[in-house]
Amino acid sequence: MGFRKFRSSQLFTGSAMLDDSQVLVTQEDGTIEAIVPLPDAGEGIQTIDGILSPGFVNCHCHLELSHMQDRIPEKTGLVDFVFSVVKDRHFPEEAILDAIDRAETDMLTHGIVAVGDICNNTLTVPQKQKGRMAYYNFVEVTGFLPPAAQSRFDTSYEYYQAFQQLTQPQTPNPKPQTSLSPHAPYSVSDNLWKLIQPFFNRQTVTIHNQETAFEDSLFKNKEGDFMRMYQMMQMDTSFFQPTGKSSLQSYLANMKEAAQILLVHNTFTQEADIQYAASVSDHINWCLCINANQYIEQRLPPVELLRQQDARIVLGTDSLASNHSLSILDEIKTLLKHFPHLPIPELLTWATLNGAQALQMDGSLGSFEAGKTPGVINILGLESSTDYAKVVRVL
Repeated sequence: MGFRKFRSSQLFTGSAMLDDSQVLVTQEDGTIEAIVPLPDAGEGIQTIDGILSPGFVNCHCHLELSHMQDRIPEKTGLVDFVFSVVKDRHFPEEAILDAIDRAETDMLTHGIVAVGDICNNTLTVPQKQKGRMAYYNFVEVTGFLPPAAQSRFDTSYEYYQAFQQLTQPQTPNPKPQTSLSPHAPYSVSDNLWKLIQPFFNRQTVTIHNQETAFEDSLFKNKEGDFMRMYQMMQMDTSFFQPTGKSSLQSYLANMKEAAQILLVHNTFTQEADIQYAASVSDHINWCLCINANQYIEQRLPPVELLRQQDARIVLGTDSLASNHSLSILDEIKTLLKHFPHLPIPELLTWATLNGAQALQMDGSLGSFEAGKTPGVINILGLESSTDYAKVVRVL
């Protein structure tokens, strides 16, 4: 059996940054053999500048919306953005499939090895059948009107079954990770919650959380911009009764049986919400998509608040409808632009091991541990010139 040996300026393991006195040893197929001291590594060492890291994990993506790149104006606010997606997402299937292929190729080029992907149809199935990277398929369930709950569930369950038939590369479990997941608190009725809850056990379940201040306004007082959205969609909301609490505190208990809970965006999450979430589950993951926040509402996520509460943070890109790229490195660069004090090892942990744990793929991805196949990427320029930092895939 042949081995490959890599020495770099810095070696990030998934949780710690090592210096150039350590050598990463892999098998030819990329399986991690060991990290050994330089004097014990022997000959045939490949020396690389920059940071060697496990491959990135993108915890939140809408691959199926890749054909909508540059089609929705920036800074519209969430309600008008959502309305544009619903109204304008329909394109010829050939164009959609081509955009999906190009977007996945771009993610692979930019060092991403696994994706938590939102699925509202089966258009990404042919691409995922190619087995180029690992996916957790979040089959999204949406339906705010109670009478529509059963029909909405039935449609999503058909999609769920289709994704269950896929094979899964790079993970110990040959079956794909797939779950039924609620879209957002403002788009799932109590009736629909009851239908999907039995499917949460042992799964990672995701939800778009507190992406706009109007989400809390809806649940506290039944007012704000979501009421305008329902009117635009000609929905009768007379059935809806506000809880008097924040949106997160109104719905999160519905998800407590999930093995991992992935809360996405969290742009308007407050300290009391973070503390409440910790009381509901020990397995809360807070996914930041800072470039999408900037694209839609010009807002920053509460990074420091989450760090102060010792919350587990992961990273996502959202979609090409709300972002200019599907690059986790671009997310890191924007975080450093606005929060320059963030330690690079911490950011890389969010992008690798934390993400793998959130998607329940840490048995094979996320860190340089013996027996894993996490991918090996080379990050250049991150510490010296953030604007020009780039990532190169090594294995």
